[in-house]
Amino acid sequence: MKFALYFGNRGFMPGELITGARKDMIEAVTKAGHEYLAMDENLTRYGAVETRDEGRLYHDWLKSHEGEYDGVILCMPIFIDENGAITALQDAGVPILMQAYPDEIGKMDFAHRRDAFCGKFSVTDVFYQYKIPFTVMKPHVVHPLSKTFAQNLKDFAAICRVVKGMKRFNLGCIGARTTAFKTVRFDEVTLQRYGINVESFDLSELIDFVNKKKDDDKEVLAKIKRLEAYSDFSKVPASNKLTLAKISVVIDDYIRDYHLDALTLRCWNEMETILRVCPCVLISELNDRGIVCSCEIDLTSAITMRAMALASEQPTACLDWNNNYGDDENKVILFHCGPVAQSLMAGKGTVTEHKMFAKGDPGSGWGTNEGRIKAMDITISNGFTEDGKLKVYASEARFTGEPIEKAYFGCGGVAEIPDLQNKLIRLAKGGFKHHTTVGVGHMKYVLEEAFQTYLGYEVIRIEG
Repeated sequence: MKFALYFGNRGFMPGELITGARKDMIEAVTKAGHEYLAMDENLTRYGAVETRDEGRLYHDWLKSHEGEYDGVILCMPIFIDENGAITALQDAGVPILMQAYPDEIGKMDFAHRRDAFCGKFSVTDVFYQYKIPFTVMKPHVVHPLSKTFAQNLKDFAAICRVVKGMKRFNLGCIGARTTAFKTVRFDEVTLQRYGINVESFDLSELIDFVNKKKDDDKEVLAKIKRLEAYSDFSKVPASNKLTLAKISVVIDDYIRDYHLDALTLRCWNEMETILRVCPCVLISELNDRGIVCSCEIDLTSAITMRAMALASEQPTACLDWNNNYGDDENKVILFHCGPVAQSLMAGKGTVTEHKMFAKGDPGSGWGTNEGRIKAMDITISNGFTEDGKLKVYASEARFTGEPIEKAYFGCGGVAEIPDLQNKLIRLAKGGFKHHTTVGVGHMKYVLEEAFQTYLGYEVIRIEG
């Protein structure tokens, strides 16, 4: 990520402290692996902004670098002037992190006292008045070279990735809504207002493209090798494996031709009855290489999956709230037939015939990637559209790695979720579906800050 750095000033405060702050912040940003933009320090006193004229100078400098930076770090080495700050940043158009320096015991004389603790409120108040979104984190004051600020910076970078990646993107919808599931309905026009452009394709077109692919096409042969390396295909008949490879190539064509950033797929039952395959392993492979894909045309799940993938920079998954885990009220088995990314699984998956389809139509469901989800901290999130709004939730949990009996088909994991029963009531009463999406690591704050502060989603809190 690249951050534009802003340093504030106020005439009667000890401005000499700004020089050290500039050095500290540049060191903090570069040490974290990010790039920075900083206005020439010779343009103003200490390279900082105090007056409206200096704010206009910074504003125009920032405008000249539009599109180059992902966020702004507003550094308050002292009690800074809020008029210069709002003039400088009211058109920034990216997330803004408010950072204020702490005072030190033993350095409270006039030459060293900062008063940034108080001054931070002057800036945040004026930004609130102007309706300019900004981010504040704990603690209220923090030194840029501290471990605490390093975590703040990591979270802010994640917020910036989510905002940048979600403001405007293309989501491919391959097939109509899965007929049996009204639970996954969505409002395409509402999503467009949030910058989410839906490109819809008829499943019959995909099937036609698959049937026209030649068995010896270079792309198809390369895809077979890719899939065989990805999961255990030893049980899959050659003809079904060939069909899966062709479907994967066709999906790649859609992604390339329509510049798709995420997908949702009608995965049953035409693929099974017509093409004689189940595309779970293809969805798994897409997610593992960083292309978000949800199943069952759960398009809004693809939205929260993309957000978590941007925040964590790791694959995400769409799963069913599927089974209780014995008598433990805070544990649940989260499951799907086999679309979980291989990197989220405890071991290499095995591609099998979907047991539900095999029951009534043997040979129709080759493609489920079976296995177990590995132990890890997770965030769960999902959303839906209603009355012109996109409503989402986020909460934190963990996969425990506890055993699930071998006879349990598909890919599942035991999740421990604090206060689960009350959360389930709130989800049910709140209109949320039978799916949740999971991402690696705890990122509830990051998601809620990006969703609510910068993207305008309505955040529904399911905690008590």
